[in-house]
Amino acid sequence: MEAVAKLNNCPTSPRKMRLVVDLIRGERVEKALYILKYTNKEAAQRVEKLLLSAIKNWELKNEGQRPEESELYVKTISVDGGRQLKRLRPAPQGRGYRIRKRSNHVTVVVDSNKNLVEEQTN
Repeated sequence: MEAVAKLNNCPTSPRKMRLVVDLIRGERVEKALYILKYTNKEAAQRVEKLLLSAIKNWELKNEGQRPEESELYVKTISVDGGRQLKRLRPAPQGRGYRIRKRSNHVTVVVDSNKNLVEEQTN
């Protein structure tokens, strides 16, 4: 049984977040947490917290099972663009340059390898 966690309106540009997310796509949860812990980017801290939330959601859905024994892995993880805050910065000769402060939405789906093996045998 899979579990989902979402992070909405995270104040990081989607491009910077995708660099971190691509590191853990398809990895086992334990390995993904190690990767995020030692990645030297601000977005890694937010994704790590989101992944821990997805693991807790999985534990609530599957009472009596432990994530270590179920071989959890990151099934899907996606980053979509969120809303943009538009600001003006003064520019020469009375003009104004537009600054777009971007945000993103991150969605993580965690599943166990045992479910994958059962589906393939049926």
